[in-house]
Amino acid sequence: MENMQLAQRIRAFRKLKGLTQQELAAQTGISLAVLGAIERGNRHAEEQILIKIADTLDITIQELKERN
Repeated sequence: MENMQLAQRIRAFRKLKGLTQQELAAQTGISLAVLGAIERGNRHAEEQILIKIADTLDITIQELKERN
């Protein structure tokens, strides 16, 4: 469940920034396959990956991880 909530938040922030998965992957240096798996909730995102994603999306890691 936690992976799905995080996946949804990453996808939502990415779309707010107007980025495709491919663009976010390229800007973070994360492979498209890994990013896709994270956004589907099929892969746990390590802290370093979350930091790269948050930095690229211009948000804090806390905003990315925040639970509603």
